[in-house]
Amino acid sequence: MKSSVRVRFAPSPTGPLHIGGVRTALYNYLFAKKHNGTFVLRIEDTDRNRLVKNAERYIIDAIKWCNIPYDEGPYRQSERSHIYKKYVDILIKTGKAYYAFDTPEALEKERKGHEKKGKTFIYNYHNREKGRLVNSLVLSKKEVQEKICAGEKFVVRFKCPEIETLKMVDEIRGKIIIDTRTLDDKVLFKSDGMPTYHLANIVDDHLMKISHVIRGEEWLPSMALHVLLYKAFNWAPPKFAHLPLILKPTGKGKLSKRDGDKHGFPVFPLEYTNEQTGETSRGFKEVGYFSDAFINMLAFLGWNPGTDQEIFSLNKLIDAFDLSKVGKSGSRFNLDKARWFNQQYLQQKPVSELARLYRAELNDKKINLDRLNDLEKIVSLIKERAVFVSDFWRLSSFFFVTPCTFEQKTLDKHRGPESVELLLELLNTLSIIKDFSSIAIENSVKEWITNKGIGFGKTMQLLRLALVGEMKGPSLFDVMEIIGEKETILRINNLIKNYEN
Repeated sequence: MKSSVRVRFAPSPTGPLHIGGVRTALYNYLFAKKHNGTFVLRIEDTDRNRLVKNAERYIIDAIKWCNIPYDEGPYRQSERSHIYKKYVDILIKTGKAYYAFDTPEALEKERKGHEKKGKTFIYNYHNREKGRLVNSLVLSKKEVQEKICAGEKFVVRFKCPEIETLKMVDEIRGKIIIDTRTLDDKVLFKSDGMPTYHLANIVDDHLMKISHVIRGEEWLPSMALHVLLYKAFNWAPPKFAHLPLILKPTGKGKLSKRDGDKHGFPVFPLEYTNEQTGETSRGFKEVGYFSDAFINMLAFLGWNPGTDQEIFSLNKLIDAFDLSKVGKSGSRFNLDKARWFNQQYLQQKPVSELARLYRAELNDKKINLDRLNDLEKIVSLIKERAVFVSDFWRLSSFFFVTPCTFEQKTLDKHRGPESVELLLELLNTLSIIKDFSSIAIENSVKEWITNKGIGFGKTMQLLRLALVGEMKGPSLFDVMEIIGEKETILRINNLIKNYEN
């Protein structure tokens, strides 16, 4: 049975969805599911001048990749514009809003005049009825109607209470007290028939029966206006919770695309191409992050369960999530921690899934997999050293491609006729192994080393140099089993030839 909890994620389609926006969507989703409620997606596209063509599709695709599906929507405010006029008319009729005909030039003149006096221009109770500003508070009804009929551009402003101490509660920040004399009369509606964010936001939240408004800290300064609007309509306001900023890795300020460009990490969930400039920005998905690791990492940027546990599936996050455990102060993005989360999830993934992902990359590289016995075994041998599936090639390329160069330091260290003799004897030992399996190879080689009384370290270094080309990689006996007897002998002979030349 659905509860009365209804939350919404309400992004503006003015560009790609920043990870701060994804976190807002995530927290709304977690809160809704925790309380068996409803998660609504609403596209707030009232600012037609700032719309970006492919942004809405990007938002929906990002939410889908993150596996936090909405229950209702997407609703678009641009398709609901006929609704808002009714409510702005109610405010005008009840004296809670008024028409303003001030031109941009006139307002700029007022600002500059205040600046010369060392003051800040605020359009509110102290000047709205003094006569310098042109609005329906100083004009007659007839004059107002004539201006509207003449096609003069206007806005509708909220008439902020002159003297009121507004007491509010934020679910994260606690009690907030605002003196309304510090507020300006915000624009609610424009003569083009479109509402501003403030009016559309309040009306939609009311009509959609939103119970909790969970949004970013940047909207905290708007909370007073929104509460006043609810009072003006005589509506019960929802509960508000303003999430802390996601901060840049070093220094002050919130995380931005510029920080990602500077330090080499993404700030968008998916790759985004600006259709106007052609600039493409990589996303967490394209870098190689798993969506569940990304979500787990993101949850901890502002929230903490109060325990040492850090790895949470989405269902576990839903069970543990609580607004009371969301911090007030900003949370700093840590690239190393983000990579750590992905590494943990990579280790937990079934080897079969990782092999499937790696096979796709190998196909792109035109790698022939026919002679390999088991791709899954290769993945199981290398995955502990990987952060992303894209690391697999760096860690395992020698399984697929015969080394054509050798690490110079190790090559020079063992250069000499004794190394060639050792490798030739090793070839003889390998040639008599009937079952070319890892265990059989290891037993035969170790028995030969023991009987010969030679150093295990030197032998293994030479063998690794021959098979891998450098001093890295998993167990050599596993490598030999996978690449096979023929390829093993070929590679050892290649090193012998290098020493003989």
